[in-house]
Amino acid sequence: MGEAERDELLAALAVDWRTAALPAADAALCAFAEKLTRTPGAMARGDLDVLHAQGFDDRAIHDAAQVAAYFNYINRIADALDVELEPEMPPDPRRARS
Repeated sequence: MGEAERDELLAALAVDWRTAALPAADAALCAFAEKLTRTPGAMARGDLDVLHAQGFDDRAIHDAAQVAAYFNYINRIADALDVELEPEMPPDPRRARS
């Protein structure tokens, strides 16, 4: 992948991973992480089956769940404590600070 292609992919990912030209395995991993983030109580065996079908083994799935869960945790802590973003990070337009 050339630099221009990489920059295009990163730009698409910044907007919405669903619109990015991702390989099927990467898209499945993003769907898994999004579901774990947005609706953790809805996770089911079928979510693991999708990742297994894309070639992920149990260790890779475990690692992905750990990473997604850690980011969810740390973001919730930052939100709860009103942690200021680093200067290079754009603010979340859905969240107005008072």
